[in-house]
Amino acid sequence: MNDPLAVLSILGPALIVGLLVTAVLVPFGFEVLKRGIVFIDLAVAQIAGVGVIFADFLGWEPQGIAVQVSALAAALATALLLTWTERRWPEIQEAIIGVVFVLGASAAILLLASNPHGGEHLKDLLVGQILWVSPSRLPLEALIYTVILAIWLGFGPRLGRVGFYALFACAVTFSVQLVGLYLVFASLVLPALATYYAKRRRKLKAYAVGSFGYASGLLGSLWLDLPSGAMIVCAMVLVAILAAGLERRLPAAGNPG
Repeated sequence: MNDPLAVLSILGPALIVGLLVTAVLVPFGFEVLKRGIVFIDLAVAQIAGVGVIFADFLGWEPQGIAVQVSALAAALATALLLTWTERRWPEIQEAIIGVVFVLGASAAILLLASNPHGGEHLKDLLVGQILWVSPSRLPLEALIYTVILAIWLGFGPRLGRVGFYALFACAVTFSVQLVGLYLVFASLVLPALATYYAKRRRKLKAYAVGSFGYASGLLGSLWLDLPSGAMIVCAMVLVAILAAGLERRLPAAGNPG
């Protein structure tokens, strides 16, 4: 595509969405990594997706408020369940999260079994449709993410288990409907993982990993004409590896002895 304006009209909204998702998920990624529950977002996002699919199964308007309520209710119920299981059986919490994910994935397949467009819906849930995000939705999405981020940054340590899981469920629910389950997981875990050994400015470096991952993935998908969601995940993995490698080399470079 040679027209810069056409490229900007396609990539601009998608990049903004990617930056919004990165902005809200990076702080949660630090917390998830610290708690050792890195697959929680997959479980919550999968159940939120089941809420969307169930709403579609009932014939509700795809972009209507009922679908949002269904997805959020499913995610919050999962968050409350995981809050209880973490308190009751903390030593097997990760295994429980895996069971919730598998259950959600199986439920989604069953709900889509009689849907002629079931495969397409399942693909959208997993890899998203970031290139087709409507620019008119961006102000509302930005407002939602700003509220979530403000609550976490302002009250995070005081929210407790229930508050953390509930706010996390909200962040994941809105994100998975924008970019898909795979990108939610990548945006949550990869920036936090790449900067795990960072001694200074970890948050800034993590945001850089997510931002460069989205930007390079979108450009690569347009250039190579490949699916954008999968391309962004691969690009973010490469950026994360480079960032982690650079972080590990910096102390050695500054202290050769």
